[in-house]
Amino acid sequence: MVGGNEKSCIFCDIAGGKTPCYKICEDDLSLAILDINPFSKGHCLVLPKRHVPWWHELTEAENTSLFRMAKKVTEKMMKALNPDFVCMYVRGRRIPHTHVFLVPTYSGDVLDKFFNSLELFQESPPKLAALRERSAMEEVAETLRRALPATPES
Repeated sequence: MVGGNEKSCIFCDIAGGKTPCYKICEDDLSLAILDINPFSKGHCLVLPKRHVPWWHELTEAENTSLFRMAKKVTEKMMKALNPDFVCMYVRGRRIPHTHVFLVPTYSGDVLDKFFNSLELFQESPPKLAALRERSAMEEVAETLRRALPATPES
């Protein structure tokens, strides 16, 4: 593993050149590849080359590289594939190596329908509705403002 853990990691194997991939671009710290299980044509993953499960645990330089590359790949998708938008989200749970999903999305496709449903769900349950009450919003905003940065880089 790049970064030093005993267990095998598919993304470390890809970053280390041990496992083939459909590479889109790379720099010293990050790599963009096609997802082998795409949600749509052109679905990509952007990975840090170092094994780190969560994006917020990356160094400032790694985060800059990761999100700069995500923007670059998104611009390529917009030009080459002409989607309505590119959905972006970051994971690290199922495969514990940070990876940014970039999914070209079109009106009415499966992902568009999923997010429309999720947004409707977000607006309806009483427990979630309580989170948007003014007092709850003020409380969490103050909690986040007072939180100390996790690292000196933050």
